[in-house]
Amino acid sequence: MVSYPDSGGAERSLAIRRPPSVASSRASTVRRHRPHRSHFGGSSYQPQNEFPVFTHTGDVEIVIASGRKEQRYLLHRLILAQCSGFFEAGTSEEWSRAQAESSAGQSQSPPTLGRISESGSQLHNKRWRYELDWGQGEEEIPMLIQKVSMRFVFLQILERFAPDRRSNCFQEATTLFGGDAGQGPPPVRNKPATPQTGFFRSMANFSALNIPQTSQDPLDDIFRDYDNLFRVFYNYPPALDPINIANAYVECKSLLQLADMYDALEVIGPRVDHHLLRFQGRLFKQIAKYPPSYLKLGFLARSKVIFSEALIHVVGQWPAGVNQLRGQTPESVMELIEDKVDELEELKSKIEGKLFRLTLTTSRGERVTPSNNWLDWMAMSLFRQWLAENTTPPPAPILKSPARNSTGAPPPPPPMTMNTGRIFRLLGTGGSSYLQHDELKRFLRINPENYTRDNLRRFERRMDELKNLARDVVKPLMRNFLELDLGSGGGLPYLTCTKIDERDFPWEE
Repeated sequence: MVSYPDSGGAERSLAIRRPPSVASSRASTVRRHRPHRSHFGGSSYQPQNEFPVFTHTGDVEIVIASGRKEQRYLLHRLILAQCSGFFEAGTSEEWSRAQAESSAGQSQSPPTLGRISESGSQLHNKRWRYELDWGQGEEEIPMLIQKVSMRFVFLQILERFAPDRRSNCFQEATTLFGGDAGQGPPPVRNKPATPQTGFFRSMANFSALNIPQTSQDPLDDIFRDYDNLFRVFYNYPPALDPINIANAYVECKSLLQLADMYDALEVIGPRVDHHLLRFQGRLFKQIAKYPPSYLKLGFLARSKVIFSEALIHVVGQWPAGVNQLRGQTPESVMELIEDKVDELEELKSKIEGKLFRLTLTTSRGERVTPSNNWLDWMAMSLFRQWLAENTTPPPAPILKSPARNSTGAPPPPPPMTMNTGRIFRLLGTGGSSYLQHDELKRFLRINPENYTRDNLRRFERRMDELKNLARDVVKPLMRNFLELDLGSGGGLPYLTCTKIDERDFPWEE
């Protein structure tokens, strides 16, 4: 008898029909064994219903096995479909029905209920099952392959060979394959809540041991990548190296490639972006060392910060990274790079024109010419000569015996390219960064008649005026849109003034 108070204070009794001997025996057994219950295995084991195995609510089984190592997941179709286009298509009704009909079509005779009942206890009660196919050769990429659910195949066979019996046999078929015919597992409508803070604290302590995350065995890396993929699906942080940024880059890149294969970049990308941005200054230094690599990673992760940072470096050094990007990135990314390079070159051409037109004036406000002030005109000539030499590629060497093609004409020399970023940075710095005292002194000594201390001081003073004018002209090229702190060392040897707008990101189209 189970009694409980009702709203009026009286007690109501609810009779439970249970043999007294069973109830008393069970109660005595519980009381006898409760003080000695073990939490370390044995008979106290309870079925798991949390990540990675949701025993009670999971309906998609995923098995990744290689040799003696096996990792099994029992997850929810709804969450997998929300996070991955691959699982959304693979677990759709159309795909599942097509797979079942294909399997049913291989049968030569209609099944009998007796035959299926004999083996029903051995059939799986999960509708979707995936196994990792490792492929035949090293060039083949391991891929999850869907195994058809035997329960669904059974129903499709009935639909084909005995459509009139399908409704009558549904109850028995459901019983054979496990579960209640009238009620399925509880629907999973939202992602599970994130773990408690204690879990994060324990993981942080484990990470502090500085254990390298990247394994020497490539199979272990595949197990790690799949585990990270499903962890992110369920709002768990991926197990990525939090200390060594080089290892973190490799692990993030591998995870992104896996997410790209399963159409899950929208879910995985933000978690990778969040993990890498935690490195802060160290990340930006790494991007400066390997901009093409981080440009590709930033594109996959849809990271505006990483993509913009890498793109500024790539454009500033162009065409240094063309071989690492062409054919390895989408055409939209290459078009964006070329557009930004063209914009930078156009800006540089305008500023070069202004630099060559710089001039000095006399005390009466007239433009300096050889006739009204020879010494000042020589300062202007030296400045223009220095600018021309440092912004124009050197002429192609003349070969004594050039190789000739089939027509008998020598092949055209390859076009000379030079990065003028360093020169513009010198112009933007001004002062004694270029055309220093000794160089001006040697220039005046070419004509001993013009070399005097007074002329040297006047020559240096007028040259400083030209440098100040040039510094104002190149200011648009001196802007820095990097997150990297350039410090006081004069910056990088290339320009970093490329501005990336919101409309420039290729994935925003």
